[in-house]
Amino acid sequence: MAYEPKNFEHLLGLPGFSENLLKNHFTLYQGYVTNTNKVRDLLSNLLKEGKTATPEFAELTRRLGWEFNGMRLHELYFSNLSKTPSKLSATNPLGKKIQEQFGSIENWEKEARAICTMRGIGWAVLYFDHINNQLINCWVNEHDVGHLSTCVPLVVIDVFEHAYITDFGIKRADYVDAIFKFLDFAPLEERYLKVGGK
Repeated sequence: MAYEPKNFEHLLGLPGFSENLLKNHFTLYQGYVTNTNKVRDLLSNLLKEGKTATPEFAELTRRLGWEFNGMRLHELYFSNLSKTPSKLSATNPLGKKIQEQFGSIENWEKEARAICTMRGIGWAVLYFDHINNQLINCWVNEHDVGHLSTCVPLVVIDVFEHAYITDFGIKRADYVDAIFKFLDFAPLEERYLKVGGK
């Protein structure tokens, strides 16, 4: 069954983010959905034709992680944002866990912002390690490189240049300020509770 792109046009008009930047970003995301479907179809055809011992099969299999994660990470990133975001509360389960582990919400945010503004391209992610009941701020270098196995991404921030350069130039810290203004903790709290967070 093919994946369908999700519609994030409700984000148009997000203060600080131009329509041009957002529409281009949505188009890029839709490309990951399209290519995920294409790669899966090509792999299926190669399997049917008995061509699994080919370089094409090997390279497409490796490519699937890039396209699929590009699709999913963008979906998580866009769903993190809202024009009317719910703020992180010290009294809700995720807020309590962040305080317990980082000492305060401000300490967590300071570390998360530091990761967002590191040199290089990639993703800044707050993961929940549900096996060990731990939160981990992490840098993911590429869509398919650097993920923490079995951990669930909660906060996902795109720090590839395409996410900000149109509106913010090379001022990534200004982009990160804008992201944190519109980071919506309601879906993050849902993700956290759904995977066993307390």
